[in-house]
Amino acid sequence: MDGREDNGDSKVDEGYVVTVLTAVAGSPADFGWRRTTWTQELLVLVAAAQTGIRVSTTTMSRLLREHHVRCGRPKPVVACPWSKHKKSRCLNAIRRLEENLPPGEVLLYVDEVDIHLNPKIGNDWMLAGQQKQVMTPGQNQKHYLAGALNAQTGRIAWVEGPRKTGALLIHLVDHLVSRAYTRSRVIHLTLDNFKIHSSKAVQAAMARWGEKVQLHFLPPYCPDHNRIERLWKDLHDNVTRNHTRKTMDELLDDVHAYLHARRRTGNHQLIAA
Repeated sequence: MDGREDNGDSKVDEGYVVTVLTAVAGSPADFGWRRTTWTQELLVLVAAAQTGIRVSTTTMSRLLREHHVRCGRPKPVVACPWSKHKKSRCLNAIRRLEENLPPGEVLLYVDEVDIHLNPKIGNDWMLAGQQKQVMTPGQNQKHYLAGALNAQTGRIAWVEGPRKTGALLIHLVDHLVSRAYTRSRVIHLTLDNFKIHSSKAVQAAMARWGEKVQLHFLPPYCPDHNRIERLWKDLHDNVTRNHTRKTMDELLDDVHAYLHARRRTGNHQLIAA
């Protein structure tokens, strides 16, 4: 009807799509380019060199959109210095403990989180031609939370303080022992290798807690295996990122509201004003 009946077959076949998606999953350096990120124009050039098919950037844009390829922010990671076998042995031991907890024992994932009065900026929806502004207090203030996430129930317990030291961890464990989990015979704490977790003060406190508290350290640089990290990410995404609070007390009120709602349900909650 529109006169394009005899234009022939589409140049973008399955092989071309595979070539583009393979390139996106890698780096331009893999194809001999001294560049660290992709552009649609560069994808057109690389795909043409690989397949002999050249398309417009408009076609490339449509192809990427149809296959749900997005332009996002990479996640920085640090390689674990342990051998693969040693790392797997450690993680498997924690997994088996979680799956076979004896009666009267609990497994908690422990970590600290920084609360900054100067907000960290993150993505948000905006109208066309608009760029939202986030007013910052200028003079930053910091506050710290230490939390423990129950692996089975999702229950969160936390304490807070002005400094991130071994004393903050000791305060948390004292809270777990004397208030949150008084009926538990053994409290297993899974935590990372941050230096305050093995400080002399913590080691001295271990003698006071006795066999009721047992520490299980994750392999170095393995935050994805500490389940409480996801809770802290949700806290930042819903409370602290792009926030407009002018005082730390106002910001902490929002933090407490989010955590209390999360503790009631064990799940992520949207908090109304």
